[in-house]
Amino acid sequence: MAGLRPVRVAVVDDDPLVRKGLRLLLASAPDLEIVAEGADGADVPEMVDAHHPDVVLLDVRMPRVDGLAAAERLCARRRRPYVVMLTTFHADAYVLRALRAGASGYLLKDAPPRELVEAVRRVAAGEPILSPAVTRRLIERVADPVIHDRRAAAETLLSRATGREREVARTVARGLSNAQIGAELGMSVPTVKAHVSRLLTKLGLENRVQLALLVHDAGEV
Repeated sequence: MAGLRPVRVAVVDDDPLVRKGLRLLLASAPDLEIVAEGADGADVPEMVDAHHPDVVLLDVRMPRVDGLAAAERLCARRRRPYVVMLTTFHADAYVLRALRAGASGYLLKDAPPRELVEAVRRVAAGEPILSPAVTRRLIERVADPVIHDRRAAAETLLSRATGREREVARTVARGLSNAQIGAELGMSVPTVKAHVSRLLTKLGLENRVQLALLVHDAGEV
């Protein structure tokens, strides 16, 4: 998405110290560029229109318009940046809702600096962030009856996939990269990408995060 130019990043968080820390961290990477900052989700539409970031990092909890509402509005756009949620919580149902809406993943604010930088790079390259441990805990936060209802629907949808496609889907749900999936399943990286692309189209999903959540919902991980 960013080509050879630096990845354009916008940071939205109501804590100025968090914004400063992220700005210093991401600015230290030569291939990343902070193009905009905001303190509330209400700032997001105008910010995106003015600065055209590739990736928007959104705090989950903000005073006027929270990150969830801002993420849902961004994900509803035809042409939109990649959206990543920022949270201090390892298990946050709000983040799960944002992922279902089309956000490309989430970052824990206390993650190691190298991990945060690499996560932004991965998202900008079209490979959403999946942390298997945190994904499991997010899904566990959803009430049991909701999980039960969702499981039946997920199983029905996933039944459209071939056996090989389901193998790929399960590795995506475990948070593996394309290279790791290829090594595990004996495929080339382009073949893995082709399988993932077909799965998203066949199942009507936006990205790998939604595919992973579908696999979790179906009880296949």
